[in-house]
Amino acid sequence: MTDVDGEEVRLTMPATPQLLRVARLTAAGLAGRLGFSVDEIEDVKIAVDELCFALVGSKGRPGSLTLTYRLGNHALIIDGEGVFTSVVGESPAPSELSAQILAAVVDEHEFTRDGNTMRFRLVKRRLVA
Repeated sequence: MTDVDGEEVRLTMPATPQLLRVARLTAAGLAGRLGFSVDEIEDVKIAVDELCFALVGSKGRPGSLTLTYRLGNHALIIDGEGVFTSVVGESPAPSELSAQILAAVVDEHEFTRDGNTMRFRLVKRRLVA
């Protein structure tokens, strides 16, 4: 396997739920490059979807969503940041069910909010036999 430790990919897009597929596919492609199993790749896609959806909501938000994917030899670290002109309606945060799902599919995750800026971080480590 190619040594990819330290490589970084950045994706910025409008904060709409219709574009979350791009975030999932990017995560899946990078996880595959790291040698993750099919199940581990699915876990990453689920986690990205849950956390991105917590940021943009069901109707989207005015602003942008930036994801930074960092590749390690045995881990994928994804930082997400939504910078919105306003946050109206539902309170952006993972639901209790989402938090349980995230705990089951990734090694670490967090979600923070500072005014109209919201961030998340997730870490998925590849099982090494």
